Amino acid sequence: MSNMGASGQAVVKAGPGFVHLRVHSAYSLLEGALPLKKILSKVASDQQPAIAITDTNNLFIALEFSQKALGDGLQPIIGCQLSIDMEDASEEKRGNSSLAKYPAIVLLAADPAGYERLVDLVSRAYLQGDNNQSVHITASWLEEIGTDGLIALTGASGGPVDLPLKDGHHAQALSRLQTLKSLFGDRLYLELQRHQGYDRVHESRMIALAYDHDIPLVATNEAFFPSRDDYDAHDALMAVAHNAIVSDDRRFRLTPDHYLKSRKEMQALFKDLPEALENTVEIASRCSFVLDTRNPILPRFTGGSDDPEEAERAEAGELRRQAIEGLDDRLAKLGMAPGYEEKEYRDRLDFELGVIERMKFPGYFLIVADFIKWAKSQDIPVGPGRGSGAGSLVAYALTITDVDPLRFSLLFERFLNPERVSMPDFDIDFCQDRREEVIRYVQRKYGREQVAQIITFGSLQARAALRDVGRVLEMPYGQVDRICKLVPNNPANPTPLSKAIEEEPKFQEEAEKEPVVARLLDIAQKIEGLYRHASTHAAGIVIGDRPLSKLVPMYRDPRSDMPVTQFNMKWVEQAGLVKFDFLGLKTLTVLKTAVDFCRLRDIEIDLATIPLDDEKTYQMLSRGETVGVFQVESAGMRKALIGMRPDCIEDIIALVALYRPGPMENIPVYNARKHGEEEIESIHPTIDYLLKETQGVIVYQEQVMQVAQVLSGYSLGEADLLRRAMGKKIKEEMDKQRARFVDGAVKNGVSKPQADNIFDLLAKFANYGFNKSHAAAYAIVSYQTAYMKAHYPVEFLAASMTLDMANTEKLVDFRQDAGRLGIEVVPPSVQTSFRHFQTGPNRIYYSLAALKGVGDAAVEHIVAVRADTPFADLEDFCLRIDPKQINRRVFESLIFAGAFDCFGRDRPELLAGMDRIIGYAQRAQENAVSGQSDMFGSGGATGPERISFPTYTPWLPSEKLMREFQVLGFYLSAHPLDTYKPLLEKMRVQNFADFSGAVRQGATAGRLAGTVISKQERKTRTGNKMGIVTFSDATGQFEAVLFSEGLNQYRDLLESGKSLVITVAAEERPEGIGLRIQTAQSLEEKSLQMQKTLRVYLRDSGPLRALAAHLNTKGDGLVSFVVIKEDGRREIEVELNQRFRITPEIAAAMRSAPGVVDVELV
Repeated sequence: MSNMGASGQAVVKAGPGFVHLRVHSAYSLLEGALPLKKILSKVASDQQPAIAITDTNNLFIALEFSQKALGDGLQPIIGCQLSIDMEDASEEKRGNSSLAKYPAIVLLAADPAGYERLVDLVSRAYLQGDNNQSVHITASWLEEIGTDGLIALTGASGGPVDLPLKDGHHAQALSRLQTLKSLFGDRLYLELQRHQGYDRVHESRMIALAYDHDIPLVATNEAFFPSRDDYDAHDALMAVAHNAIVSDDRRFRLTPDHYLKSRKEMQALFKDLPEALENTVEIASRCSFVLDTRNPILPRFTGGSDDPEEAERAEAGELRRQAIEGLDDRLAKLGMAPGYEEKEYRDRLDFELGVIERMKFPGYFLIVADFIKWAKSQDIPVGPGRGSGAGSLVAYALTITDVDPLRFSLLFERFLNPERVSMPDFDIDFCQDRREEVIRYVQRKYGREQVAQIITFGSLQARAALRDVGRVLEMPYGQVDRICKLVPNNPANPTPLSKAIEEEPKFQEEAEKEPVVARLLDIAQKIEGLYRHASTHAAGIVIGDRPLSKLVPMYRDPRSDMPVTQFNMKWVEQAGLVKFDFLGLKTLTVLKTAVDFCRLRDIEIDLATIPLDDEKTYQMLSRGETVGVFQVESAGMRKALIGMRPDCIEDIIALVALYRPGPMENIPVYNARKHGEEEIESIHPTIDYLLKETQGVIVYQEQVMQVAQVLSGYSLGEADLLRRAMGKKIKEEMDKQRARFVDGAVKNGVSKPQADNIFDLLAKFANYGFNKSHAAAYAIVSYQTAYMKAHYPVEFLAASMTLDMANTEKLVDFRQDAGRLGIEVVPPSVQTSFRHFQTGPNRIYYSLAALKGVGDAAVEHIVAVRADTPFADLEDFCLRIDPKQINRRVFESLIFAGAFDCFGRDRPELLAGMDRIIGYAQRAQENAVSGQSDMFGSGGATGPERISFPTYTPWLPSEKLMREFQVLGFYLSAHPLDTYKPLLEKMRVQNFADFSGAVRQGATAGRLAGTVISKQERKTRTGNKMGIVTFSDATGQFEAVLFSEGLNQYRDLLESGKSLVITVAAEERPEGIGLRIQTAQSLEEKSLQMQKTLRVYLRDSGPLRALAAHLNTKGDGLVSFVVIKEDGRREIEVELNQRFRITPEIAAAMRSAPGVVDVELV
């Protein structure tokens, strides 16, 4: 076993045995199947003194491994298997077989200098390489930086010596061996492995080479999986990695021997070469390095002195100066919170600065303040705050936050506790479109080498593991998909496959029916949880005081040009790097866009100074009209708002905090007490004032802290520790805190039983309590969006639609809300539309880029060539655009959306003539390039030649709307139900919006009409089928369910595009109105039953014959044509002898035909 030497270094006692020096953890992505916990437990149980992890081309696990191995009594040896270019050959030269593939060596860090060199090499391999090349180091790099502190193994069968020797290139093998020896000297070991089927003849040559050149041998067993029983699962993982199938004999595969063997197994395997085993222990003895954690490291904001104490004093002075000046500015512009005096602000600022200085965090505050001030100076929206940082007055003074903590009774100690040293953590929200600009600024300021993103790892969850394994086992997709769907789909909290199998009997049934399913489940469980790929943290950025590769190994995500740390978020902080979260918040972009729209009307709005007591805003919130309003637009939130009838910002803060599982049950209590319908219960008279703003309900973590302060004499720092203890529920700590709390309360005149009861009450709410600082900051953003919507609905909705143009469901909601507010949504047009939604007098112009099949490039081209001169007609459009930019797909989408309606042509006519339109545009382009004019020249008096269109068949209204739906995702110009309006009125059918209101008032059933958008079929827990149908009516979209009997009965009706009348049972739920279909009937069939006569009024008898020819004789309806005289009297009525199929759609088609005055359907 290992013990600790001086200065935190581990030393291995000499003696016989074996140490694994070649192990691949799960961080050898899609290669290693050994989680660290399993490696350490297996090695420790085998009484091995040390272990080396040598993942492929990375050090992802280095710090975690070092710390956890020590915790298990093992000496960690940090190493890496690195691909190496021995000859520094160019890509062109790598054609011959001996150079085609980079060989690999193993480097182990023997001491701190060796670890630094290893980090440098691994970082260079990513940062200096080309994304299109394999990651590798070069021999010249080793020569350049030196190898002191590094031990090298030759890499066995895949190494730079073995590979050419196997291929018969003895001279090259010898040359490479000599190069390595010159580089590493007595720190080079020739590596031997004896996996199944190893080449004994080749091994003897390698041993001879080692003896001839005085290079010691070392035995390794490159381990990728825990035991021989795991080979099948690992082989499937290798097939996944190489995008192959298990049965393919040509693919790369390992052997069943590539597992983590015991000492005895290795001693038996190399009993003829004891020196190779002994050398593993010798190497472990030489590797005394242990990677320790570091205290936080930050760049010096003020620069200057090399003396740390002097630099700290300079930063503290600079922070104090900026904070005092900032507070002066805040108070001058915004004033003080009601009931507070300037002295209280000054004292609070001084207290916070003192804590920040004692904890040595002035630099952190200065860095954050700097990049936020820069962002604001560039007109980049920044959120008012997020998390507990909004509780800091220093942050408010520095404009890091825009929340006055005294105004909202926010606590600094909840953010930075003087009783518990931990890094402050500001999470900053930026406009999502311009967040990257702020990060680039930070890179420029501190240096590109000192700023990086943080790595994250995507693991194989149950469904992904099943799909990957099913594919490599060549199972039918449908079968695998069916099995995957037995696993609950909950990405936020994934269900382990073992648990899913335990809870769902159908897994076992499928496995018993087919052995391949049993194999699938076995393999998938073994590879579940392994890392599949590396990616980057969505928000985290680290900033160092030196090139980061001097502190941690670096990586590059092929999708980004910004370096990435090889340690994940937890371990990069343990390594001493400080994380800054740069979050992108879409709502800030919506607000900025809406403000910019207002500016077009010469209206200037400063969201930071809008009044927080605006009556119009609270009235709108009280009506629950919150589509698009941040944090409060869900159906449950709307219901809560209607019940609450908020009239102050504190109500919104409370709602943001309460609307979560658990605390949500207190919303009715809060509302009832707010409106005097229920008395506020006193917990204790001395603390009632702390709970006054939340109607006597404990809502916030800060209230728990304040109660402990007032009732039991805690400092706020101690109270924060109490809050944490209550959240963790550790009995020993809770007993200790209870005694402290009760003793303090008794001293303040509270009886012991009452003090115990209050402690229990606090413990309950501490678990549910919400961070008030975060709630306040987000409530302000919520209020700002509500204010904009209440006062500038056109601008707000246009901005919201612009930012959600790819989300059809949201666009439907916004369009419906615009209609409710009497705002016209103008359909897309090549004449008036832009890339984004645009505003006009009480109207919103639809975006061309929101159309499916029309990309940004095509839209920008149309807008650019249109500029300030509208297109005169279709021919002018064709003459001015580049047909390479506007291809057939784009033309078709524009036609379907009605974007060419402005030219007076029918959509089916344009579709029929699309080849001619495109040909016209192409010839115009060719002639423009060649300088010819012909038919596209001035054209004399008549202008350019016109496009001739072929004959075409007009669309029925439903055809037109169906195509419109294809490209918009909803019905805009009209709705399929419009043609049934008289019938629906006769049947007393409600629209969904009105029916929802009735359900909220207690209705439990009703009759609705809707056009089917989509249908999904799922299995219930009992194995029966259920259907989830999405409908559309003129007020929006809604869902309804039906179970197996109804699904079987009505399945044929539930096709996309069909319009139905349904009777439903309804109930109000937190997420909205729940509907269950009881009966369904086709509206067309219903109209055939109820409407039997079609009467068509004409100006003259000319169109009569053509109109009659389009009638369908498969029906029992009567049709008559009436010709109207000029004076309005009937001239003649012709009743057709046959019976016809007459529907509202036929009537609508007749109404739009030339020569028709009116149509009656009765």
